[in-house]
Amino acid sequence: MTGRAVSGDERRPRTVRIDPHVHTDASYDGETTPAELVRAARSVGLDGIVVTDHDTIDGATRAAALAPDDLAVIVGCEVSTADGHLLAIGIDAAPEPDRSLVETARTFQDAGGIAVVPHPFQRSRHGAREGAIDGVDGIEVYNAHAVTNVRNRQSERFARRNDYPQFGGSDAHRADHVGRAVTEVRLPAAASPTPATILESMRAGRTAAIGERTTAWQYLTKELRNARRKTPSLR
Repeated sequence: MTGRAVSGDERRPRTVRIDPHVHTDASYDGETTPAELVRAARSVGLDGIVVTDHDTIDGATRAAALAPDDLAVIVGCEVSTADGHLLAIGIDAAPEPDRSLVETARTFQDAGGIAVVPHPFQRSRHGAREGAIDGVDGIEVYNAHAVTNVRNRQSERFARRNDYPQFGGSDAHRADHVGRAVTEVRLPAAASPTPATILESMRAGRTAAIGERTTAWQYLTKELRNARRKTPSLR
């Protein structure tokens, strides 16, 4: 019996677009409900998102429960470490804050999670300094909320020099910012874009960062909203 011929498309790795850094109203500075976030991700044609609220997974778990069949929603958290912020991707509990970045990363990596450093070197946004970054799974080299592209370029140089996989994220706190920067993830041939296959490819470093920056006016508007809430920015 002759087996079915395998087409070139079936052998070719599939690339999906994931926004691995988005927030809901579970973050102190977020405005988007989980339902609004899921709708926004679908409306811009994303294949998946990672919900990374500040030091909580409450919004992420609510969004994951709403995930439709055509959108992978991965539970994550933007952890406040002693050395700066760290994205914990693919977790089932919020990591304990205020420990070193390396220790924090190792804790959830041992449980199958992925550690990505967001907006590094941007100390006003609690970005980690170079000397604190070690043993992570990737660097966010394109953050859409960078006012200038200086830190993004610095992050990309650091990632290349140290052979870290590169990620891009919108850092969206509003629904209309979702997808402004994304990570292209290359899946194995014929693999479906499930949270498990996406996490596997992220862990293997099959990623690339693409996107556009938030304008200076949009960034200023966000900071003014935070100031009106009289809450110090933790970003």
